[in-house]
Amino acid sequence: MKVILAPDSFKGSLSAIEAAEAMAAGIRDVNPDIRTVLLPAADGGEGTMRSLVDATNGRYVSVTVEDPLGRPIQASYGVLGDGETCAIEIAEASGIMRLKENEKNPFIASSFGTGELILHALNNGYRKFIIGLGGSATNDGGAGILQALGLRFLNKEGIELPKGGGGLEHICSIDSVKWDERIAHSKFLVASDVKNPFVGHVGASAVFGPQKGATPVDVEELDRNLHKFADAIERETGIALHSKEGAGAAGGAGGAFQAFFNCEMRQGIEVVLEAIDFDQHVKDADLIITGEGKTDLQTFSGKTPFGIAKVAHRIALPVILISGAVDEESRDALTPLFTQVHALMDENISAEDAIENARDHLRKKTKKVMEFITEKGV
Repeated sequence: MKVILAPDSFKGSLSAIEAAEAMAAGIRDVNPDIRTVLLPAADGGEGTMRSLVDATNGRYVSVTVEDPLGRPIQASYGVLGDGETCAIEIAEASGIMRLKENEKNPFIASSFGTGELILHALNNGYRKFIIGLGGSATNDGGAGILQALGLRFLNKEGIELPKGGGGLEHICSIDSVKWDERIAHSKFLVASDVKNPFVGHVGASAVFGPQKGATPVDVEELDRNLHKFADAIERETGIALHSKEGAGAAGGAGGAFQAFFNCEMRQGIEVVLEAIDFDQHVKDADLIITGEGKTDLQTFSGKTPFGIAKVAHRIALPVILISGAVDEESRDALTPLFTQVHALMDENISAEDAIENARDHLRKKTKKVMEFITEKGV
């Protein structure tokens, strides 16, 4: 029997690979002869790089770069097991997790550090990239990324603008003389489920600005700045980002990739499953087990278990969900998607216990599920 273990992380408890390892331990408790293949997955957000590296036996490269406020930090990018593809998350160098609550400021926060990670990878010969957009602290339209790779944004006096979303108020022109020409010979697969445009009432500033520290007045100003930035980009490239789907991802970084990179934007889970060669692994499998921290109706918006279930249905393979918690009001909707649905939390296990002892509970739950399957069948 071959079982594919493809959970996402259990946020606050287990990484995706730790969750897969706990599941594998539970299966070994039942029958050590059952073959398990660990394919930790993610949906393009935070944790995507680690899942890709872990699932492909890749490695990490650590680099000193700038955090969103320009301070030096150690950040990493992943090199997948093929030795050719880099995985970079905007959250790694430019993430909101890098800031304390009182440090959030989308007027000065910059994505420059993410550009530095790309530059380091280019300098090391890499030309294939998977970029995860999610969890950014920035609202700079990806300007920082572009600045790190050679673009200069100038005001009407020809003076270079400061980093961050605030400086874009004065953008007049773009100097591309020092733009890294290696970008044109590289491929960027951008993982993002965000459909928001660059500007407007559902744009980057309006929808995501408040969680990055923007007040309602700030949102209006930041949106005007991005509008001016989009105008300048259109004059330079002929590409209008203003209403472009997905351009508002990661504070507008999605737009920067669409305008200046050889880029394809796709749903995060699809990018991850393709990168880890998921279809090939499941060809001769008998069962898939997936899971996440909490499963509810948001899972249907492209979360990892949903993407896994879609593949399972396509090849008529049973798929079992074991999550930390399952929203009971969503259970009926989940039933057609999964062969079985299980939660670590129940009347005997509190939320706190499920989080603090997630590894043990996940191992025991997987053991219980597999005991039933080996006795009764799926």
